[in-house]
Amino acid sequence: MDTFDAGLAKVFESMSPHMRELGFEVVSITHGVCIAKIAYRPDFIGDPASGVLHGGIVTSLLDSAGGAAVLSAVHEPIALATLDLRIDYLRPGPPGKPILARVECYKATKHVAFTRGVAYETSDSDPIAAMTATYMLHTRIVRSAEETA
Repeated sequence: MDTFDAGLAKVFESMSPHMRELGFEVVSITHGVCIAKIAYRPDFIGDPASGVLHGGIVTSLLDSAGGAAVLSAVHEPIALATLDLRIDYLRPGPPGKPILARVECYKATKHVAFTRGVAYETSDSDPIAAMTATYMLHTRIVRSAEETA
């Protein structure tokens, strides 16, 4: 990771209480591509009989990695929001193993960024889930003290 992206990874990991609670970890982030990981935890199990993780954990991982990929692509700390998120679950992830995600921001305009990625446990060529998402950029308007008075 280069210096900017290492700093971005730390900032991104600390931004959301939800991501901190899940243990979201940025493995690498550079040039609009983010690889992130969530460790397997018993409280994340969606099916007690099989031990497979809940789909919401996979969704959170992919969506958060998508947001990080966008920030890496635009090279500035901006507010953004998920506009559209599509996830195709292809197979269950094996119990007891961490889940990784690789998401790339392949296009960013002034107001919208486009991403695609996969969740996997050992190789991104054998995905658990595939995603596409769009993010709205600059969602928060910063007002001066005079404007809010």
